[in-house]
Amino acid sequence: MRKIPATVITGFLGAGKTTLVRHLMANAAGRRIALIINEFGDLGVDGDLLAACGVAGCNEDDIIELANGCLCCTVADEFLPTIQALLDRANPPDHIVIETSGLALPKPLVKAFHWPDIRSRVTVDGVVAVVDSPAAAAGRFQSTDEERARPDHDNPLEEVFEDQLACADLILLNKSDLLDPAALADLRTGIEARLRPGVKVLPTRHSAAEPLVLLGLDAAAEEDLAARPSHHDAEDGHDHDDFESFAVRLAEIIDPDALEARLVAAIAAHDILRLKGFVAVAGKPARQVVQAVGTRLERYFDRPWKPGEARVSNLVVIGRKGLDRAAIEALVRG
Repeated sequence: MRKIPATVITGFLGAGKTTLVRHLMANAAGRRIALIINEFGDLGVDGDLLAACGVAGCNEDDIIELANGCLCCTVADEFLPTIQALLDRANPPDHIVIETSGLALPKPLVKAFHWPDIRSRVTVDGVVAVVDSPAAAAGRFQSTDEERARPDHDNPLEEVFEDQLACADLILLNKSDLLDPAALADLRTGIEARLRPGVKVLPTRHSAAEPLVLLGLDAAAEEDLAARPSHHDAEDGHDHDDFESFAVRLAEIIDPDALEARLVAAIAAHDILRLKGFVAVAGKPARQVVQAVGTRLERYFDRPWKPGEARVSNLVVIGRKGLDRAAIEALVRG
């Protein structure tokens, strides 16, 4: 019996994973793709964005969203029942695409495909890691030699990033257009030196890569777990206590430019890793999407407000443990 292929899309917060999923759905060429979207916070933004993108196969009924946690921690409770339900459909998908949260470790998820109830029915075609090239080139995920020499050295961003690279079959150096050629070449050389043999690296802009390549890696990743080392291999489990998230709810915004300035100020002052959500702008019939990675922030309108839908603004804030929620909310609210 032919196994249904599954592709795991990993990458740190804001790297471009959801953009990649949208690109795949827009170029599915008739292939029926089931989507499983996982987010770290309890407010689902990525699934909502995909459902509003207007691409066939991105309707709300076609997207399974698992929020408030990372799949690598909830494999038995959420992921496996979800996969089984997809496989048991009268008309199962041709391919399954799983977008993990930006803080998820991909190896525990790949390992789950050995579960007896699904191992004969589905295989991991490949793990695709999306890299935020400007952030990586700026050293966001790398400790200095001085930091590593400290007895209490701990860099959870570096650990997550390295785990995502080590498990990947294909690396997308996304946002490569934001780097000059020399910086991009240096980044590529540095990342290639950390990869196992055979892993390909592709520079991309807006996560655009050939779908036939992305969904045709034929890696059977669950069969060579030993070649995909993790910082957590010696542990029975792991947690994400190094990170936290919360949502900020606002009324309609009269001046979105002023809000953007306050958001950038809050991000810079509190080293917020990721901020995203939807804003209700007074006098505008459509909701505005806000996406920020570090202090790089973009805004755009994605769809009209639905009849009866509450015109409120919801923003998700993600950062290292110990965020000063009160101070951040005060800055955002002005």
